Amino acid sequence: MEHIDVFNGDADGLCALVQLRRHTPLQSLLITGIKRDINLLKRVERGANTHITVLDIALQKNVQDVKRLLEDGAMIDYVDHHQIGEPIEHPQLSTDIDLSADTCTSLIVDKQLQGQYRAWAITGAFGDNLTDKTMQLGLSSGFSKEQLKQLQELGIVINYNGYGANLDDLFFDPAMLYQRLTRYDTPFEFLKEEQEIFYTLKTGYKSDMLKAEQSPIIHTTEHTSIIELPNEKWARRVSGVYGNELANKNPNKAHAIITNKGDNTYLVSVRAPLSRKSGADALVSQFPTGGGRKAAAGINALSVDRLVEFISKFDQQFILID
Repeated sequence: MEHIDVFNGDADGLCALVQLRRHTPLQSLLITGIKRDINLLKRVERGANTHITVLDIALQKNVQDVKRLLEDGAMIDYVDHHQIGEPIEHPQLSTDIDLSADTCTSLIVDKQLQGQYRAWAITGAFGDNLTDKTMQLGLSSGFSKEQLKQLQELGIVINYNGYGANLDDLFFDPAMLYQRLTRYDTPFEFLKEEQEIFYTLKTGYKSDMLKAEQSPIIHTTEHTSIIELPNEKWARRVSGVYGNELANKNPNKAHAIITNKGDNTYLVSVRAPLSRKSGADALVSQFPTGGGRKAAAGINALSVDRLVEFISKFDQQFILID
């Protein structure tokens, strides 16, 4: 039987798979990509004689391919925390999906494995910006504040590496990065042995964030703020992590980062207020190519003609839940 691992190219997807494959090593075909590339099951051509593990991509966005692969004979294990859409019941489909705003795929896998690779779960959760919950989990698990600071920094830069319009925008292909991460039982071993990779990501992150902090705020209210980034590689890389940073600094405000794509569309990253952690998915689902979860969501291609409409609905969404 062929094994196929399909996973989001962000910190949560990578760290979830690292846990599973440290626990159950096997040779598998890796299917991943940039963070926004979530229709990954389209790349799986056949289901016959295959066992497919799917991590951190919305079932709602992949439902037709799940049905196709199941009908072709695939066994599928699906672990996620995004929108489900149409429920599927099939004897060869196993799902572990938790839609609560305070979890992520890495933490769901951590529960499955009873904390066996908790440092990796914590790294993935930090990457998903679950800061308070992850700090509490880390301290209760016996990690020091200094260790948790290291895991947080690693999670953030792994997550940062997943953002871009295509793989050329990224410092490392997520599949390659996964292969380096999964060599080690703990992130601390990775940090010791793979210093060049970590230095590259850390340096790039700091440089891109400095540029983002100088970008214009194009709309702001008591409840919301929208920042526009230019059509440049650094902007595409930093759009999501800058949204996380703004959310952490202003927990009672919703933030949107819109990045000019140069084709009359914007890439949009939305962060709900951390004090409420809801509404982001409901907002973006009103626009084509929108998707995500309650606390953080995005639109892959917002037409410039709909920017005024987006701003209006953005304000309405987060004032209504105040």
